[in-house]
Amino acid sequence: MHFLYPAFLFALAALAIPVVIHLFNFRKYQKVYFSNVQFLREVQEQQASRRNLKERLILAARLLTILFLVLAFARSFIPGSNTVNSGKQQALSIFVDNSYSMQTLNKEGSLLDEAKRRAKEIASAYSINDRFQLLTQDFEGKHQRLLSRDEFDDAVDAVKISPQSRTLQQIINRQEGLLDEQQGVARSAYIISDFQKNMAGGNTAKANKSVHYNLIQLTASELPNVAVDSVSMLAAVHRPGENEKLVVKLHNYAGEKAEKVALKLIINNEQKALGAYTLDAHAVQDDTLSFSGLQSGWQRGHIQLQDNPVTFDNDFWFTFNVKQQLPVLLIDGGTENLFLKAVFATDPFFAAKRVTDGNVDYASLGAYPVIAMSDVRTVSTGLAQQLKAYVNNGGTLVFFPADEADLANYKDFLQSINAAWPDKIDSVSAKVSAINLQNPVFKNIFESYPQNPDLPSVKKHYQLSSAARGENLMELPGRQAFWSGYNSGKGKVYISAVPLNDNYSNLQRHALFVPIMLRIALLSGHDQPLFYTLGRDESIEVPPVQVNEKQVLKLIRGGHAIIPDLRQRGENTQLFISDQLQETGIYDLKRQDSLVSAIAFNDNRKESDMSYFASSDLKQIFPQAGNVLQPGPGSLKSAVAQLNFRLQLWKLCVILALIFLAAEILLVRFYNPGIQQVAKPV
Repeated sequence: MHFLYPAFLFALAALAIPVVIHLFNFRKYQKVYFSNVQFLREVQEQQASRRNLKERLILAARLLTILFLVLAFARSFIPGSNTVNSGKQQALSIFVDNSYSMQTLNKEGSLLDEAKRRAKEIASAYSINDRFQLLTQDFEGKHQRLLSRDEFDDAVDAVKISPQSRTLQQIINRQEGLLDEQQGVARSAYIISDFQKNMAGGNTAKANKSVHYNLIQLTASELPNVAVDSVSMLAAVHRPGENEKLVVKLHNYAGEKAEKVALKLIINNEQKALGAYTLDAHAVQDDTLSFSGLQSGWQRGHIQLQDNPVTFDNDFWFTFNVKQQLPVLLIDGGTENLFLKAVFATDPFFAAKRVTDGNVDYASLGAYPVIAMSDVRTVSTGLAQQLKAYVNNGGTLVFFPADEADLANYKDFLQSINAAWPDKIDSVSAKVSAINLQNPVFKNIFESYPQNPDLPSVKKHYQLSSAARGENLMELPGRQAFWSGYNSGKGKVYISAVPLNDNYSNLQRHALFVPIMLRIALLSGHDQPLFYTLGRDESIEVPPVQVNEKQVLKLIRGGHAIIPDLRQRGENTQLFISDQLQETGIYDLKRQDSLVSAIAFNDNRKESDMSYFASSDLKQIFPQAGNVLQPGPGSLKSAVAQLNFRLQLWKLCVILALIFLAAEILLVRFYNPGIQQVAKPV
């Protein structure tokens, strides 16, 4: 037997009081004189014996009454599996899952309402002197402290649904972060959740052995659910009035077939497409939606699904920018390249600007999605560094070597951006033998590819080194690279084996030259992503924005506005939003009254997967969990008390104290062994 409040055992000293009373027997006797007591001796002895029996029974009743009262106040119990040192203050961390999946209904209502009720029941099973931490998916700073029971109940009432979704290991680490600071107290933790399978994070959870963990699993009804996982645009650059194609990724998270799920595409509050889809159980399906008629500026897209009863993932938001013009920078060695100028003059969508290699405005390089460089014999150190940063940040560089170039200089520059470099001149005449139709540059260029195409002819060319790994757009006989593309950082580098010079080849006059250059330019768009995910993406990259002390950037949606942390990173501006955003939708990024960007935020689709761990699975992914409880319709208080104390005896002690108190009263009131009828002497 253990005691929750062993200090009350000092009250056992009160047992001496009835003993002292019994020993000294403070009753006063009245003397009665008899002339002859010969015949009364036997009767007196018999009465004294019965009176002693009564007094001993009363003494025993009093002693037992005091004993059981003391044991009741000391909160006696038979220890259970979670028992801590008796009388020791406890610190408890209780995690209440408030992710989107907790909106699911069961017989008790929503899972979140049940989780809040269970958290209060757990707290009520502990002493009023114990301290409690409330933890939710938000990981708020205000929850990094211990509360009294009343404060804890008030904090639980304020919990609302959150877009955050943490792994089990993250939750454990957060709980231990506060509990480890509590020295000299007993520490326990509870996790109340539906325990979706994505909560494991793919790893076995580990915890501090000094903290005893209990898992409270709430059971949700099995429900069908279809969601839009993501969207993507086929075109990298969007032009006014052109036909656009949006690829929508649908996912059926349920174990049964979904029939005719209605989908609606809305752009700028106008319906652009409509469809109905049937997906097999756990199937993923991509579908392409076409629309047109867009004007220049930021486009606000919204996909709506008609999928009940799980509705939190029925909306998907995205944004993209339709540009009025695409700026192109042409860099040359002093003589304007008429071929490149003519290429971009064919379409007013392209706004080409020509500069010499000595007059490049380095600060404005990030404003050009594509840079074409030609006839520069030596790349200066400053220009090389700036072009390297430009490509690493997502820019596209098309490089045509110069006649009589400084090959050593080329090697240093091109090798630094992970591209091949001209090694030496090959004077053997040849003809381009093949083009790579699988490369994105040639996609959708040909309606039908001829069997014997007329490809560029070459008089002489630079041999490109094979040290860098790239993908050839065009090849010479023997699989020699003629025009190749290389990934560098976030950007792309295209290297030609010939200058745009008639002495080397007819590439600049060939029919393929214009569509290839325009296609490279159109693929060079490096706009911001179509959407971000709440709870996962905490930093956002936008085009360079210059602000001063009097100007701040704000994310605004309706009446809600936040000021993100702003940092300049290379050619881009990076915004850090942390956990300031809690609602999905499209936010306008504004500087004063001018619109900088439109940014879409969606929920984390991990919550859409309505598959849950079984109790046996939870013990495998979290071996240190002491107990896994699946509460029924009754209160969780008794179950938690039984885990901690197994069997509490204070109620039994109170009952026994009352019984012995009643026995004492009955003995005093009705048990009179001294009254007997005796014969009077003659």
